Amino acid sequence: MAFKQALNDFENVELIVDLFGGSGLLSHSAKITLPNARVIYNDFDGYHLRLDNIAKTNALIADIREIIGVCPKEKKLTEDVREKILQRIEREKGFVDYITLSSSLLFSAQYVTSLQNLKTQGFYNKVKLCNYESSTDYLRGVEIVKYDYRELFERYRHFPNVLFLVDPPYLSTDCSTYNAGMWRLSNYLDVINVLWNNSYFYFTSNKSGIVELLEWVSKNFAVDSPFNGATIKTTAVALSYNAAYTDIMLYKEVKR
Repeated sequence: MAFKQALNDFENVELIVDLFGGSGLLSHSAKITLPNARVIYNDFDGYHLRLDNIAKTNALIADIREIIGVCPKEKKLTEDVREKILQRIEREKGFVDYITLSSSLLFSAQYVTSLQNLKTQGFYNKVKLCNYESSTDYLRGVEIVKYDYRELFERYRHFPNVLFLVDPPYLSTDCSTYNAGMWRLSNYLDVINVLWNNSYFYFTSNKSGIVELLEWVSKNFAVDSPFNGATIKTTAVALSYNAAYTDIMLYKEVKR
């Protein structure tokens, strides 16, 4: 993984702050690579709750799998079967992982975060045939917090030997299922403020055009770019035979 390899290029990192924690993959990888560093994972969307309840989610999906029976894979479920599934979910007490349930029941990357929204959808047989694996050690040693990324940045920006991991949603992404709403250009540009004069990893794609935009601004208005002097790594991602994009990772160490 390019991220893990690049982490080893940084010297004397004592604190790593993952501002947009997402699934926790960056925090997980950072802790494994630099085990002596303090790693703070901003779990703004409560992903760790999904991990903590994997056994419960597996049991619920097993019951749904039994209700569906021999219905063909990927086919729309009958209204009778749909109603039985909703009745089973309604009996569930406490936390329910509606995002994982969405991937098992809804068509083509549609997601909901509540029973009320789930009831408005048609169901399809997309249920996994095997259980999700337990993830007891996935976030071991990582500190879990929940803040707006700007508040978290202000808390730790003046700490010595701090490294920020900055992986915001893709530009124009609908993040309504993750408490963020639509991620617009202004949101994207606001994030750039955390890069100035700080050590960072920044993740984007060629779809955003943010790298080219800041290069243009720097050239035409004599304004320094936080990407000046950064190392850039790219990875081609193929979605289909005629659709692809490029993931971009930039990183820079600022010694104080």
